[in-house]
Amino acid sequence: MIAEFVARATAGGPPAQPLRARSSDGRARYRTPLTGWYLRVDESVGVDVDGNFYVLRTHPSLAARWRGVEPEPSDPPLVLGKGGRDGESLDLRDALDRVLRG
Repeated sequence: MIAEFVARATAGGPPAQPLRARSSDGRARYRTPLTGWYLRVDESVGVDVDGNFYVLRTHPSLAARWRGVEPEPSDPPLVLGKGGRDGESLDLRDALDRVLRG
């Protein structure tokens, strides 16, 4: 599903952009070496141009403000935000389609 998304996005979808990670307290954003697309409006998860899925949350860090962070890829869930507050879950397919629609 993600490989298909990346192929469609790079062929004529929205352009990839630098991805940033947000601190777990929501107060800071940190540079990453990643380029790709955010899958949620709150920019908490994303897919890079190589098709890797990332949770873009990290612990607050003064050093990270200068050096940035390098998130580790993880297996994508079929439902983003599953178990979260009511109304905050989103099917992965729907998230990918929303990005392609712009």
